[in-house]
Amino acid sequence: MTGHHSVEKIGGTSMAATAILFDNVLIAGRKDADLYNRIFVVSAYAGMTDLLLEHKKSGEPGVYARFVADDGADGWREAMKDVRAAMRARNAEMFVPSESLARADAFVDRRIDGVAACLEDLARLRSHGRFCVKEQLMTVREMLAGLGEAHSAHSTALLLRDAGVHARFVDLTLWDQQDMRALDERIVEAFEPIDLSTTLPIVTGYAGCSEGMVRRYARGYSEMTFSRIAVLTGAREAIIHKEFHLSSADPRLVGTDKARKIGRTNYDVADQLANLGMEAIHPGAGRGLRQTDIPLRVRNTFDREDGGTLICGDYVSDTPRVEIVTGIRHAQALQFFEQDMVGVKGYDAAILETLTRHRAWIVSKSSNANTITHYLSTDAGTVNRVIEDLQRRYPDAAISAQPVAMVSVIGSDIARPSLVADALCALAAQGIGVIAMQHQIRNVDVQFIIDVAQYDAAVRALHRALVEEEDENEAIAEGQRAA
Repeated sequence: MTGHHSVEKIGGTSMAATAILFDNVLIAGRKDADLYNRIFVVSAYAGMTDLLLEHKKSGEPGVYARFVADDGADGWREAMKDVRAAMRARNAEMFVPSESLARADAFVDRRIDGVAACLEDLARLRSHGRFCVKEQLMTVREMLAGLGEAHSAHSTALLLRDAGVHARFVDLTLWDQQDMRALDERIVEAFEPIDLSTTLPIVTGYAGCSEGMVRRYARGYSEMTFSRIAVLTGAREAIIHKEFHLSSADPRLVGTDKARKIGRTNYDVADQLANLGMEAIHPGAGRGLRQTDIPLRVRNTFDREDGGTLICGDYVSDTPRVEIVTGIRHAQALQFFEQDMVGVKGYDAAILETLTRHRAWIVSKSSNANTITHYLSTDAGTVNRVIEDLQRRYPDAAISAQPVAMVSVIGSDIARPSLVADALCALAAQGIGVIAMQHQIRNVDVQFIIDVAQYDAAVRALHRALVEEEDENEAIAEGQRAA
């Protein structure tokens, strides 16, 4: 590969807006050679993975969750019918030529029939009682996850060919093969015969490989596929197309007229956003791009003319400033107090081991002589199980948890004088009490732990004081210089 190409990922919401996606991203006025030297990695259409696995936010069961629960003989079968109907309905909305619609539907039917046959075999084994299929459930989850991306990638390639583009469906799902090669090997093999100057590859966001994409990266697997393709093909730039701009705060909280698009930032800021669960880029995906000096651009699918946000490894803002105010509305503060902890090693390691075993996401932590506090992005049930395990190990310790919210101010360089004082004053002026605060020496973020009910007000107050007023002051200074 020559490095003249881009690798671009399209999110599920953007995929669902098919006409806009074609007008603003896939074709966007390009002709002939300008259509090529791009690779597109696509997510499943919005809502499809929820039907296949379980709803990402509500937890409503899909095919996988119903198969695991075995909620009656036909629970998962009914869910699979819903998937087939949803995929066919999506095809019907997109395809005008009847021949193309028939090909798209035949592809869906073939894939669903193949996966359903595997589930039927496992269901029969499970019914005997002597067979334990628990170890196969992760394989089932992997197969179902790949089904959504296979549908969207195949349909997109077919639509592009109908539009006269030499598009190629690149299927990395390995839905019907026993092949234990690593992800990198899979990608290199798939792209070796492709001439990017004359072919537009449309690639499944899920890749079947020995690592197990869902097992390792949960619902962030498509970003890992995207990142590894960019690294291994030597892309000049990686681009993520989302349904929003990367902004200084959630426009729904601070107002669309007050939130400003972030033009440039660095991978350090992207890591902080990922740590808070923000959908900028999976930290593992960002790591590969950063280590190979590939810039990442986040663009708004619905804003064709805007260049988006450019994320580079070496960028630092010209002057210290807050770039983003965001956070976690529902977190858990796990507090471990042991009077005899002073000078004794091992407590911290034991807590971390327990949190890891229960898969509790650690956002940040703090400690003093006899107390260790972890701020977790997880549910109360998981925290209760963690407390039970730790209490058995340390019966004399006082271990508790409470729901909290976390608001973080983030920037590539926030080392301006009085920033923390200004933030605290802004919160106090709105009657918002600070339960705790985290400020790292590197001056990339400051985290304020507050009551859950005050999250929205805290975001607005901090954005007003640290972003909007800074912009106003800069505008005044610029006007004075011009005069």
